[in-house]
Amino acid sequence: MQQRNRKVRLVLLAILGANWVVAAAKLAFGLISQSAAVTADGLHSFIDGGSNVLGLVAMGVASRPADEDHPYGHGKFEALASLGIGAMIGIGMLELGRMALDSLLHDKHPQVTATMAGVMAATLVVNLAVTRVERYYGRKYKSSLLLADASHTMSDVYVTLSVLVSLLLVWLGYPRADGVIALCVMVFVAWVAYGIVRHSVGILSDTARLDPVEVARRTLEVTSVRSCHDVRSRGMEESVYVDLKIEVDPQLSTAQAHEVADEVERRLQEAYPQVVDVVVHVEPARGTPANV
Repeated sequence: MQQRNRKVRLVLLAILGANWVVAAAKLAFGLISQSAAVTADGLHSFIDGGSNVLGLVAMGVASRPADEDHPYGHGKFEALASLGIGAMIGIGMLELGRMALDSLLHDKHPQVTATMAGVMAATLVVNLAVTRVERYYGRKYKSSLLLADASHTMSDVYVTLSVLVSLLLVWLGYPRADGVIALCVMVFVAWVAYGIVRHSVGILSDTARLDPVEVARRTLEVTSVRSCHDVRSRGMEESVYVDLKIEVDPQLSTAQAHEVADEVERRLQEAYPQVVDVVVHVEPARGTPANV
């Protein structure tokens, strides 16, 4: 786990550098050209950089080993950071909505130049590369934080696309297109934020990670297990905790019952590599065998 968290932090550092280079380019050119849309897109990119900083701080806490106060480790701090990223996307969505309404109500639009379009196209390519790299490592390391941040960066890609399309339409003589397209992108950004928040809340609220029926079925494959019930699981994708109750022959000795519990734990960890801990409660069998 320590090695995995270190690698996630290295990815975040690299992405942070790329995001702030993009943001600086957009802001500088937006201010020089007095383009509100490009400047606002630069601010949105700085939110991407802020989310990376938040992620680095969270990973520093999440990588700490379990202690007396946190016997299950500090992994949920990563989910808290993902929740913060969702909130940042929401802030960007509100800014995008304000820009769109300002454009529609006051007929404000940027003065389009070829240099402006070229800068925006270049930052778009960088953001696409960042998103692809971050998503790849997010899946490789099963990091909800990297995956959430990749979605955040993807929202910046769509914001930049909307600016490029609106610049084209403004150049063609449709100044209000800037506001209309921005409103459409705002809907997409809202959907991204909702998905990230829902995923993070699922982790923080201990949503079940494994199918209890399937876990019970695998447990019943162990010799001497007569029934399995009260299966529960929680945690993050890469670190799942399971506890369950099994019934065994009441004639078994304590040592034999313990061996059965050890076998159940071994079987489940073989079947589910993401399981880091299994707590097996052993009870004497009563009545008709059943599984739940």
